[in-house]
Amino acid sequence: MYAVIRTGGKQERVAEGQTLRVELLGKDEGSEVTFEPVLLVDGDTVLATPAQLAGAKVTAMVTGEELGPKIRGFTYKNKSNNRRRWGHRQHYSTISITGISIG
Repeated sequence: MYAVIRTGGKQERVAEGQTLRVELLGKDEGSEVTFEPVLLVDGDTVLATPAQLAGAKVTAMVTGEELGPKIRGFTYKNKSNNRRRWGHRQHYSTISITGISIG
């Protein structure tokens, strides 16, 4: 059984016991988070409409936070002595999927 959940503007395919990295959730380590699935597949049964997914949920446990790779950028405008160096490092929450229920 697997489900597709929406978090942080992205969709992820998850299964029970899987660990994944998602956008920062703002929850403490060890707290439980629930997601409403966009799609749920259980063998040959596929639930995709909002009416079918009314009671379905995916539960996960926040296991920690981590940083993504450093992204470095440089902007430059010709003939105007306009240069700017910038960097970014995205914060992520790591979650472990504890259960998928149809409802």
